[in-house]
Amino acid sequence: MMQIDVLTLFPEMFAPLEYSIMKNAQDQGHLAFHTHNFREYAVNKHGHVDDYPYGGGAGMLLRVEPIVEQLEALQKSSHARTILVDPTGVPFTQELAMEWSNEEQLIFICGHYEGFDQRIREFVTDEVSIGDYVLTNGELPAMVMIDATVRLIPEVVGNDASIVQESYSDSLLEYPQYTRPQVFRDLEVPEVLLSGNHAKIEQWRREQALLNTLHRRPDLLETAQLSEAEKQWLSQQN
Repeated sequence: MMQIDVLTLFPEMFAPLEYSIMKNAQDQGHLAFHTHNFREYAVNKHGHVDDYPYGGGAGMLLRVEPIVEQLEALQKSSHARTILVDPTGVPFTQELAMEWSNEEQLIFICGHYEGFDQRIREFVTDEVSIGDYVLTNGELPAMVMIDATVRLIPEVVGNDASIVQESYSDSLLEYPQYTRPQVFRDLEVPEVLLSGNHAKIEQWRREQALLNTLHRRPDLLETAQLSEAEKQWLSQQN
């Protein structure tokens, strides 16, 4: 069972994770998920967890003591993956989600205010961002990363093939998919998908995934594992 702990000043923001796949993962015993308000380790009776930055400057910084003391109370072992949610961190990717899904314990630290006391970084294993923009809090990015990770835990989604075939799993975007009706307002399902020829269907799907990636995220092709024939075919599509 994986354990995920979140250090946050607003535990109630994580209510959406009590539904759908996250809820199923917990009900089925694959996940233990807990939020922790590190204000419980505030430095005074007024509940302060932030202070003015040394040297002056705008905003307030989260203090090191409440967060580190909460961390030490939660870490089951020295192997716990401790993640600082921070816009200056490395970009979050599907590859990182897959790596995290094999961990025994993940601890996320969500920030507020202007930022963190720099010394907090000495107590984490990862500093991660979900994009090149700044949000008002770290809770929303943490939820995105948790959702992407939990669905990769074995048996959580229930269909390993769907995980293997989805976007980003092999550095390619997913191919287009269709269901009933066969025709909707003159928009038809591609004939090859109705042919029953599985070899042709797989070839079509692979080509569509390559085209999707070429037109929407060509940067992903740099890391995709492509055959020489596929590289040549792609060069003819430009």
